[in-house]
Amino acid sequence: MKGSLAMTIIGMLHHRLDPTTVLKSYAYAAVAKAEGAQFFYFTPKSVDFAKRSIRAKVYENGQWQEKTMPFPDVIYNAGSPEKLSVSKDIINRLKEEIPFTTYSIGNKWNVMKRLKEAKEFEQYLIPSEIVEDIDLFHKFINYYKRVVFKPIDGRKGKGIYFITKAGTKHFEVRKDSTNTNYSKPQLDALIKEQLASGTFIMQPYIQSVTKSGQVYDFRLHVQKNGEGKWVVTTVYPRIAPNGSIIPNINNGGYTNYLDPFLEQEFKEEAYNIRRMLEHFSLSLAHHLDEIQMEKFGEVIDEIGIDVGLDQHQKIWMYEVNWRPGCPPAFYLELDVVIHSIRYAMYLAKNQKRLKKNTVQQKNMQKETVQQKNIQMDTVQQKNMDKEIVQQKNKQMEPKKSLPIIAITGSAGKTTTKAFVGSILSKKWNVFESKDYWNTTEHTKKHKEEINDSHQAVVLEYGMAYPGIITNHCSIIQPNISIVTNIGLAHVGNFDGDVRGVAKAKSELIHGMDQQGLLIVNQDDDNSRYLETQQFKGKIITVGIKKDANYRAYDLQYKDIGMSFKMKLHGQEIELYIPILGEHHVYNALNAVAVADLLGFSPLDIQAGLNFKKPPRRLTIYNCRDDITVIDDTVHSHPQGVRAAIDVLTNIAKNRKVAIIGQMRELGVLREEEYKKVGEYIYEVGIDEFITYGFRTEEMSNAAIAKGMHPSKVHHFINKDQLHALLEKLIKPNDTILVKGASKTNMFETVKFLDQTFKEE
Repeated sequence: MKGSLAMTIIGMLHHRLDPTTVLKSYAYAAVAKAEGAQFFYFTPKSVDFAKRSIRAKVYENGQWQEKTMPFPDVIYNAGSPEKLSVSKDIINRLKEEIPFTTYSIGNKWNVMKRLKEAKEFEQYLIPSEIVEDIDLFHKFINYYKRVVFKPIDGRKGKGIYFITKAGTKHFEVRKDSTNTNYSKPQLDALIKEQLASGTFIMQPYIQSVTKSGQVYDFRLHVQKNGEGKWVVTTVYPRIAPNGSIIPNINNGGYTNYLDPFLEQEFKEEAYNIRRMLEHFSLSLAHHLDEIQMEKFGEVIDEIGIDVGLDQHQKIWMYEVNWRPGCPPAFYLELDVVIHSIRYAMYLAKNQKRLKKNTVQQKNMQKETVQQKNIQMDTVQQKNMDKEIVQQKNKQMEPKKSLPIIAITGSAGKTTTKAFVGSILSKKWNVFESKDYWNTTEHTKKHKEEINDSHQAVVLEYGMAYPGIITNHCSIIQPNISIVTNIGLAHVGNFDGDVRGVAKAKSELIHGMDQQGLLIVNQDDDNSRYLETQQFKGKIITVGIKKDANYRAYDLQYKDIGMSFKMKLHGQEIELYIPILGEHHVYNALNAVAVADLLGFSPLDIQAGLNFKKPPRRLTIYNCRDDITVIDDTVHSHPQGVRAAIDVLTNIAKNRKVAIIGQMRELGVLREEEYKKVGEYIYEVGIDEFITYGFRTEEMSNAAIAKGMHPSKVHHFINKDQLHALLEKLIKPNDTILVKGASKTNMFETVKFLDQTFKEE
């Protein structure tokens, strides 16, 4: 930025007359000087259009001095949009000839409304309603039980009420750190009093809680830098003081450094959560920037996003702040100011090109939006009130017997379990086994932990040998069972015969309640070997390719998940899952079947499918230069490898790179299955194929024998050598799949790629 012949002139526009009352003005003046720009502070009424000059304040010799300055090259507009609106004619004239670094995105309600209309980030929005009257408020709290009631333009955590329905006519109201019990008439009076003072919105109360029981959220602060690119300035947690449920710093909350906080709260998942938050913040910034351009032909340069994670680690967006305050502590104020000044200089130097691009993009997006509006599905919107009323009238009756759901199969157990648990927890207190806890020892522990408070139990029954699932069922007998599929996982322990695997999985059918419910995969050919002949309960099928009781169709790959349609009770609904791959649609269908048969509504099912994805299951890392890394490094068997390769081929926009590790317990079938994978790699058009581990060159050799050029095939048994190749091999726009079992530590390669090509 420095060294250009003409010095960039930056004007800071504010509604206050005195720059000493605007704390950040000094920092901006100091950084501008260090960056080689000229900086002044001004208000709208100091502008003289006839002389094209401004009576401005310039920081010189340790104080602000009044000077007459020429019109600036760029305006950093820092004042309140509401207070500047009295001078809108002056500001509009300035906008016509001088680029502004940013424009107001409106109040928090308008931002959420825009995001909902644009659909792309709708799944992260907490359902919100403007409180028009008392009846609407009660309809909302009857459905959600715990709600937040707050001013539409609230700031710094002020004026927020947390209201819990504590019976048919009693409510608990929390404001600041005070809890008060209200009768319905008392609450109605409070709501009416607040509505008379301004506009209020209500949302279901979703909170993030630390292991020690303190409420927290995350502030994501993103800005444009000196190249006009969005960057993450910081992500930090804000923790509420003991006894409070508002983590806002102005209410006594405090901050912490991100990495130690994540490691303390999430242990081995800390790395993935940090990357998820960073990517979410950049993606949302790009999206809001595009919406601003599309609607108004304007740009933005800085936002602060407040988000929480629910018990399933799903992101929920609390609010988006335009012109957020500087991060407290961490000495990051200068980082914020440096980005702002450098972006202002970039804007000044590139304004003609950027203005032309903005106009073109606005016109193109206008056409796209018109098309989207025509196609937009409004069925869910129309039926929202109807659903809420139905739920009010149709509260679920207590179950005569506790639903105990057990899941087994060669692939998809953990993901199916996560889907089922996520949906059922929308209404019930659910006992769900931890991520990969599926041995008989785990089942013994689960039996001790299940108690009368649980309204459903969701378990995963793993097995490697005959007799193990029988043992599971003798400890806890399920009355609802799911067999996801029969594949080649552990087939080496059954003399290489998949029918032996099916027989062992059939122990779940024999050991469950014989009058219960069994769900099987209609499309899985090997599931025909399951021993269902003597089963007296109800058998339900799921499928995509064949007709089934619960069948998905119109599958589509989205940015970080899948959408599909299906019919429930004669009505077509569209569903979304935040995980990639057709095979995961089967896992979702298993959960849909269970939830539907237990009486859950389509709304609950749609919400529940936005689940906490099991760690390292087709997790996407977005790196610089549009490089994408797909992490699938938990289990590895032939069926799962092919499914992961299908994901790679479906989401890659350019070169496809597959890094495949060992598959264990294939026994005598290893050579045959490795050969099939190598041939499949060639058939689907993978551009670069890398194998890692003992004997995995059998896959490499099969790909070459099938016709793949040897220069595109690589084999390693040394991870450092593999990583050295990747540094040279990976190019912009590549998509890389890393697939391997946990024991091969392939996640090290994921971390290497993510750190080597990390977003700047």
